[in-house]
Amino acid sequence: MKNFFPLILGILLLIAHEKAGAQYIAEVLEYKPAPGQFINAAPWGTPHSAQSIIGGVEGTLSLGAFGGYVVFRFEDVVENDPENPYGVDFTIFGNAMQGLSEPGIVYVMNDKNQNGLADDTWYELAGSDHYFSTSLSQYEVNYINPHQHVATDIPWTDNQGNDGFIFANNTHTQPYYPMHDSFSFIDPDQYILAGSKIELPKDTTQLEITKFMQRSFGYADNQIIGTAPYTIPDNPYTNKKENSGGDPFDINWAVDSFGNYITLDKIHFIKVQTAVMQNGGWLGEASTEIRGAVDVAPNSSLQGPLDMIVIRDLPPILDTSHHQLEVFAFHKGHMQQDKEILFKTSMEEATIDENHLLTVGTSGALEITAILAEDTTVRTSVSTLVELPSAIGEHIFQQSSLIFPNPALNHINIKLKEKVRIDFYQANGNLIFSMPEYIPGKSIPIGDLPAGLYLIHIQAEHHNKTAKLIKQ
Repeated sequence: MKNFFPLILGILLLIAHEKAGAQYIAEVLEYKPAPGQFINAAPWGTPHSAQSIIGGVEGTLSLGAFGGYVVFRFEDVVENDPENPYGVDFTIFGNAMQGLSEPGIVYVMNDKNQNGLADDTWYELAGSDHYFSTSLSQYEVNYINPHQHVATDIPWTDNQGNDGFIFANNTHTQPYYPMHDSFSFIDPDQYILAGSKIELPKDTTQLEITKFMQRSFGYADNQIIGTAPYTIPDNPYTNKKENSGGDPFDINWAVDSFGNYITLDKIHFIKVQTAVMQNGGWLGEASTEIRGAVDVAPNSSLQGPLDMIVIRDLPPILDTSHHQLEVFAFHKGHMQQDKEILFKTSMEEATIDENHLLTVGTSGALEITAILAEDTTVRTSVSTLVELPSAIGEHIFQQSSLIFPNPALNHINIKLKEKVRIDFYQANGNLIFSMPEYIPGKSIPIGDLPAGLYLIHIQAEHHNKTAKLIKQ
């Protein structure tokens, strides 16, 4: 057997040297969580948890539901250095997984009055969703303590006239409202958390899995952590895990309260705040988690794309013939209003005009690709399943339910009176298989399909219909 000890020792020394030379979080200045399933319990939701993110990327800190936040600093200032790779100045690491993004908005502060306190102006680092119509800049939530000694639903109201609950579950049985013994600075009856909010689409097409969909760039706890050395950041404009993983940030993304980009030559303090109010069913509420952060050193040898196109997510099922797309081009993370964007669609009956208004004329799977006119290698795609209302002829479809049994386990039948084409789709619009000539009365095996929601598109000569199927 070969002696691998020298090799292993060399790797450990390399990692130790990288950690010693890196600038990790030096101090946590404030931790004010929102209610959530991890709050009041180790290792994620106690004041001690906040200290765990100091000095590395193995910490365990949950911010709870919308508005929960942590404020920290490095030992030295973070310079806005143009020689940093891709313009990235620091990276924040969360516990995001594939299909599980719980984005947090990041704010930065320059200690302008030089008193060493985080009491100057916070500037938001505007991420990819900042300009979507669903994003709010002054959102407030009031959380109300139900005063129970075990996990109980936490009522909330917001400044938009909405209300709801942070739902308790059977996995985490402690109270979810921050307990006074640990968080004495939080009102024991109710308290308000405020900040910017973005929409977090979720995918529930598989009954046993809920997915919180990843954002394009500019949010904490959004990208999977990579490998050491953690000082070498990923490119935020590629959505690929290339180096350290985690979520890279450029100070140049900073905007003021009017949404205008501003220039900061350095920053002293960083705040991370849960950016979403989203319930994941059995998965619990979406809550930003932080494991650590690191300053990025200048390295002009790392090069990569600096342009990106972002499209606001389409609904899984589009049931209208007109839909306003929200599409933005970015260069170095700055939104570019004057860039021309071209479109391609997978359906001839789908068109997009100069105002980015989508018009569809028939049902079926639709993929839209947005392309930067000046550089056609910069593109992105979204997909949906179009299900337009249509008059279905009685001579083709019977009045009773088309699909039986429904829900189904191994086989289904479809009540029809003539041959038709049948296409099976996942709820996100991905085609699974097709039957060009389905014979009425023929049993269709579905035992190999994963449990979840499916869409069956039935196309006759002059009519079509889409029906939903639940596979058990």
